[in-house]
Amino acid sequence: MRLLTEEARSGPPRRAALAKLTDEWLTGLFAAGAEGLRGVSLVAVGGYGRGELSPRSDLDLLLLHDGGDSKAVAALADRIWYPVWDLGLALDHSVRTPAEARKTAGEDLKVQLGLLDARHIAGDLGLTAGLRTSVLADWRNQAPKRLPELQELSAERAERQGELQYLLEPDLKEARGGLRDATILRAVAASWLADAPREGLDDARRRLLDVRDALHLTTGRATDRLSLQEQDQVAAELGLLDADTLLRQVYEAARVISYASDVTWREVGRVLRARAVRPRLRAMLGGGAKPTAERSPLAEGVVEQDGEVVLARAARPERDPVLPLRAAAAAAQAGLPLSLHAVRRMAANVRPLPTPWPAEAREQLVTLLGSGRPTVEVWEALEAEGLITHFLPDWERVRCRPQRNAVHIWTVDRHLIETAVRASEFTRRVHRPDLLLVAALLHDIGKGWPGDHSVAGEIIVKDVAARIGFDRDDVTVLSTLVRHHLLLVETATRRDLEDPATVRSVAEAVGTQGTLELLHALTEADALATGPAAWSSWRGSLVADLVKRVGAVLAGDDPAEPEAAAPTAEQERLAIEAIATGSPVLALRAQTEPPAEEQSPVDPEPLGVELLIAVPDQPGVLPAVAGVLAMHRLTVRTAELSALDLPDGVEGAVLLLNWRVAAEYGSLPQAARLRADLVRALDGSLDIAGRLAERDAAYPRRRGVVAPPARVTVHPAASRLATVIEVRAQDAPGLLFRIGRALEDASVRVRSAHVSTLGANAVDAFYVTGPEGAPLPGEEAAAVARKLEETLRG
Repeated sequence: MRLLTEEARSGPPRRAALAKLTDEWLTGLFAAGAEGLRGVSLVAVGGYGRGELSPRSDLDLLLLHDGGDSKAVAALADRIWYPVWDLGLALDHSVRTPAEARKTAGEDLKVQLGLLDARHIAGDLGLTAGLRTSVLADWRNQAPKRLPELQELSAERAERQGELQYLLEPDLKEARGGLRDATILRAVAASWLADAPREGLDDARRRLLDVRDALHLTTGRATDRLSLQEQDQVAAELGLLDADTLLRQVYEAARVISYASDVTWREVGRVLRARAVRPRLRAMLGGGAKPTAERSPLAEGVVEQDGEVVLARAARPERDPVLPLRAAAAAAQAGLPLSLHAVRRMAANVRPLPTPWPAEAREQLVTLLGSGRPTVEVWEALEAEGLITHFLPDWERVRCRPQRNAVHIWTVDRHLIETAVRASEFTRRVHRPDLLLVAALLHDIGKGWPGDHSVAGEIIVKDVAARIGFDRDDVTVLSTLVRHHLLLVETATRRDLEDPATVRSVAEAVGTQGTLELLHALTEADALATGPAAWSSWRGSLVADLVKRVGAVLAGDDPAEPEAAAPTAEQERLAIEAIATGSPVLALRAQTEPPAEEQSPVDPEPLGVELLIAVPDQPGVLPAVAGVLAMHRLTVRTAELSALDLPDGVEGAVLLLNWRVAAEYGSLPQAARLRADLVRALDGSLDIAGRLAERDAAYPRRRGVVAPPARVTVHPAASRLATVIEVRAQDAPGLLFRIGRALEDASVRVRSAHVSTLGANAVDAFYVTGPEGAPLPGEEAAAVARKLEETLRG
């Protein structure tokens, strides 16, 4: 225990000391049970064989024997295994002869990998040494067959576990770029077919092992999963500032291992292809001449050779500062990887570009960004050798930076590259594709700085764009795009597009038709690169509608004040029926319009179901409807409420609710059932709050990250027709019901609601008025917001 808590002996010294202590203990057990027994040895394999014992690691042991006295060997095994089990240690054990061990290794790749790290602990040293020699020889002889099998298994594991460098709760061992892959690189090197890039690899492996040690110590469990609730404790154990610093270190280590794996497997494939082709080539060349690899020119100083992009023999990186960008652009355009040797040679001899950059450098960067999916692999190669931060120093602050948001599936830097990849699909939609691609690359560059990342990003991009060589007008456009890259989607999903003030405010922020065109494409690329929860045909249709309205204003059309639309025949029918029955009536109608023509192709999906409800005017309509929908697990996407003018001769007041809803899962409930529950909710016989509380209590609460408290703000200038109150809160069943009930208690009227959910976060905007239909006075609006915030936080 003292060994585990000594700060002076953490990291590799502690793991080595722990392995040595375990060796000594097992040696004593072996000696006590093997007295007079020959031809037996105790061997550590796998992680224990490498001396990488974490505080809660299991022990991988092989009792090796020469096939002699089997009863004595079995008794010895019991004398060793049982004390290990008695201490509560996990044990992976086997008893085999050398021949049996080799046979099992030939049948089971995992066993063979473990035996490659075999280390003698006690007993017959010659027996252990003989097995090691035989296993290594077998591995090298069988490598052409077994390495492709190992690569396939690694790819399957990566598909299951994901990439360590992007996961918020990563498996340090099994995820791609984790400890398992680091071990596999050692095995590939032992085959003598290929070797991994050595620089930084040992350090990356050590960092992941240190994190696993701290995880074992803080949890008291043998786990490799770095859960969210344990990250702060692990960071503290390692002396790091916070959980984000911890994750960034994990991501950096994983990136080194992932890149080394890519390079190594590519080299394995090249060697195996060459071995398969060489005998035929030699026969064709008469058996003596050695074939030379063909080199095809791609760009100045850049050629293709053997499926990789390498430097031409005449290339002089020390005299050509644009060469790295030119080589990267050529590789991405050709869909080929950059040779490790070429990247390292360029990194070792790179020279700074003048400020501003020459036109060729800027054009090569734009070409690289516009190459689509191949851009990712090429960018990672430049990143691995420090060339990205050489050209773009501001990149360092976003490199490997985690995003603690369920919507985002990438780190900040990878999200920026993914956005450029998505934007490359839209370059035919805009007049200035170069500005679109550079804005895509830099739109979140401010996330490395405190405060609003859009505001910080605007300042950074003005400097970066000028250095890259854009003129003053282009710098203005780029800084506007970065400052307002969230404007369209947030306005479209959270504001009333029928309100002229909404459209005018966007037009004023954007300024020109050309900038609007670029912002529309950037908005979609950004959302698609964020994750599946950030974009849909429904969101696309709202953004397209907003763009159309703003474009009209920029063209000189002044949006008129909205007039009350005449009721449709269906609305009028529902209203008359509601007056006649004195109760709510409703109709459900599917909305299955495809995405707007100018959007990128996404899978067609329903925009939801239109729910029309006519209710005799009375208090409590909003919370009643929201509560009933929550009970039936219906998600509200938009909600509009208005008083309906009835035909002549029909007396009474009717509220019309036009909502768009979607089922969380399963099918929609029948309209008759919804109506029956709504009637009961309005007459007070249905306890919605109680039903929602019962359902919530039926599900066990899981430990997790504590959500930040709800925040309610007033946007006084967002509309001249109503007061806009925005609610940001953790999404939960019944949230809209609670909000509606609080607004009802405050005696305000909800004119419309705009509801959006991003991962676990709900962002809802309510256009409210007083009882007379006018916006709320400032103090009254602030009081309503405070009361609503208190309700949600309580």
